[in-house]
Amino acid sequence: MYAPERQQEILRLAREAGRVEVLSLAELFQVTAETVRRDLTALDRAGLVRRVHGGAIPAGRLDFEPDLTEREGTAADEKDRIAAAALTELPDGGSVILDAGSTVARLAAVIPVETALTVVTHALPAAARLADHVGIDLHLVGGRVRHRTRAAVDAWALRAYAEIRADVLFLATNGFTAEGGLTTPDPAEAAVKRAAIAAARRVVLLADSAKAGQEHFARFGTFADVDLLITDTGLDPANKAAIEAAGTEVALV
Repeated sequence: MYAPERQQEILRLAREAGRVEVLSLAELFQVTAETVRRDLTALDRAGLVRRVHGGAIPAGRLDFEPDLTEREGTAADEKDRIAAAALTELPDGGSVILDAGSTVARLAAVIPVETALTVVTHALPAAARLADHVGIDLHLVGGRVRHRTRAAVDAWALRAYAEIRADVLFLATNGFTAEGGLTTPDPAEAAVKRAAIAAARRVVLLADSAKAGQEHFARFGTFADVDLLITDTGLDPANKAAIEAAGTEVALV
C-alpha cells in the first residue's frame, strides 16, 4: 500500500471511530510506528486530523473528550512523576482543592495516609481514594455528575466553591497554550474550574506535555491564574519559555 492510500484509510478510520492510535495502525498496516507518525503528521499538516498523545482525532472533533478510563491509561509514567512532584506542594496542615482529572486523581492516590489536611473536591475518583485517610478532613462537593469525567458540575458545585478559600488548588486541564490559556471540552466543567481557581490562594496546574498546544471549546483560565505548572520533560523549550514569560513557574519532572 502506498502512503497516500494508507493515509486515506487512516483518515476514514479516524472519522468512523473518533480517534486512531499509532500502535494499532502500525499493526493494522504492518508498518513501523514511525511510518504511522509520518502519516499522521502529513494529515495534520493538511488540516484533516489533529495530533494528540499516541494518535490523532479528526480535525472536526477538536472538542473530543476521552472517557476518564481512557485518559488514566494515557501518559501514565509522566502522570505518575507529576503526581509525585506535586506532593511537595501540599500545605502542612492546610487546605487544598482537588480538581477533576486523571493526573490529579493520581496525586490523591499517593497522598500518605497519615497526612493531616483538609481536602475539598468535586471529583468522585479523588474522593474515593481519600475516603479512608483518617488524617484528612474530606469535603465532597455535590452537583450533577458528568459520567465522562466523574465530576460534579452546575449550580451546587459553583455555590460550594464560592463559599470557601483554600490554600492550594491542584488544577487539571485538557489542553493549554501560552497564548490561549487553559481549555476543556465542556462549558459546565469549565465553569467549576473557574470557580475553583477563584477559591484558592495558590494554583498548581498538573498537566502532561501532550496537552501542550491543544485547544478545546471552553476556556476557563490563563497562565496569569497559575502559579506553578508541573509537567514532564517532553514540554517544548519554546512553550516553557512562553509560559514562564506569562509569570508562571514551570517544573519539569
